[in-house]
Amino acid sequence: MSTHIGSRINTIKPFLSVIIAMAVAGSLILLENLKLTAEPQIEAILWATLILTLCTTILQIARAEKDFSRYLAQLGSQRERLANEIKYRLWAEKTSAENKTKLQIIDENFPVMLAYFNRELQCCYHNRAFRQWFGLKPEQTDGKFIHECLNESFYLGVKQFLEKILAGETFQAQHTQQLANQSACLIIGQFVPHFDANGKVTGFYALYTPRLLKEGEQIVASGGVSSANTAETNEEKKSIRNPSSYQISHKQQKSLLDLPERILQAIEREAFHLHAQKIIPVEAHQDDEIYYEILIRMAEEESNMIPPGAFLPMVENYNLLPRLDRWVVSKSIEWLQNHAGNTNNILCLNVAKSTLEDKVFVVFIQERLNAAKIKPRRLCFEIETADAAANLPACAIFARNVRSLGCQVSLCSFDYDRESLHLLRNIKADFIKINGSLICNILRSEEDFNKVADINRFAHAQKIRTIGELVETPEILEKLAEIGVDYAQGFGINRPHPLSTIN
Repeated sequence: MSTHIGSRINTIKPFLSVIIAMAVAGSLILLENLKLTAEPQIEAILWATLILTLCTTILQIARAEKDFSRYLAQLGSQRERLANEIKYRLWAEKTSAENKTKLQIIDENFPVMLAYFNRELQCCYHNRAFRQWFGLKPEQTDGKFIHECLNESFYLGVKQFLEKILAGETFQAQHTQQLANQSACLIIGQFVPHFDANGKVTGFYALYTPRLLKEGEQIVASGGVSSANTAETNEEKKSIRNPSSYQISHKQQKSLLDLPERILQAIEREAFHLHAQKIIPVEAHQDDEIYYEILIRMAEEESNMIPPGAFLPMVENYNLLPRLDRWVVSKSIEWLQNHAGNTNNILCLNVAKSTLEDKVFVVFIQERLNAAKIKPRRLCFEIETADAAANLPACAIFARNVRSLGCQVSLCSFDYDRESLHLLRNIKADFIKINGSLICNILRSEEDFNKVADINRFAHAQKIRTIGELVETPEILEKLAEIGVDYAQGFGINRPHPLSTIN
């Protein structure tokens, strides 16, 4: 009961001074209107009480206003913090989605067979290469036990190590297999435990790397590889079969030391293959020009010895990219010369950062074009924005010089940021390739969609055509058409093919 009364008192307490002031004011008005006489002392007390309660009310109003302002400020701060948290969460989700998309593209095209098995030996994840090698469909792999995923010979190769792998040891094994075309393939299996935060093994990764056997290598009964050099072969077997660690054999070390010479020899022997990926117009254009981006593959990649493009960092490390770029230019011009009847084909060639700094590279291009009597317009040189930003003066000179020859220039991985916009003020480009990380995300992110639209508007205002990179689905292509992007490129449109197969 007392609590209830106390609660009511607390409710009317803020209004008490107002009530008193109204009562006193009413009493004074009543005395005045009724012409009643009261003791001067009483009348003075009433006036003093009225003034005091009015002052108290004003103070209460001022305090309430101050408290309300503080409360509004707190609400504003909380709203701003909440907005930042939402923005950060959206950014994190966007970044996660971008990374997931990129990783999925890489993973699905990873030349190594990859699978993950939990402690119960059930398959929790596998990539396309794994599925294709064992001739499985996703429903025949997900959740299946390891002996159901691997064929008998592969399973026997890992069965004996399973207990130790789940105990935290890393193992490697080799396996040989005869392919349908009668060639022999060596498959190196690596089994890597996966630990949780407490150091407990929750499963393991199985990675199988195939490699076609070279001439002089033969399958032996033990499942290894024989060679003319028995000592080296035995050393290779020892390094592969070591169950707890990976060691580089003497032959592998020698191969790494000879890498610069191997690359030079590969260029001289033309042990590289050119592939082409088509760049299509998003909507029908009045011109009939057909664009292809030229990609380079090392012959060893075709035998699954190294993954596509993996040799390029090695070439860059030894400053051999300018020499390789010259080879690509020569071969591309040669192909254009052999297809002189089709003048609509335009080849887009990537230019390395070190090549941009090569002052005589443009002279080399001009000499090759003149000798082949090829229109310079049929070559478009692609420059990465990161390379351009790293050495803007050299890049600007290169772009100006090749355009003066009549060739075209494309600025790749273009983003809607200050740096990219600054580059366009110094580099005259015919095309902008919009950053693939934005293109991948335009179906999920309104912000990225708007960025792509802004880039497209900005480019068109500068009379520059736009290309969307990494277009993986028809839905993304439709969005690009909605924005008005000129061209599109990606696995969802056209996969790279050997240049020799294109008419």
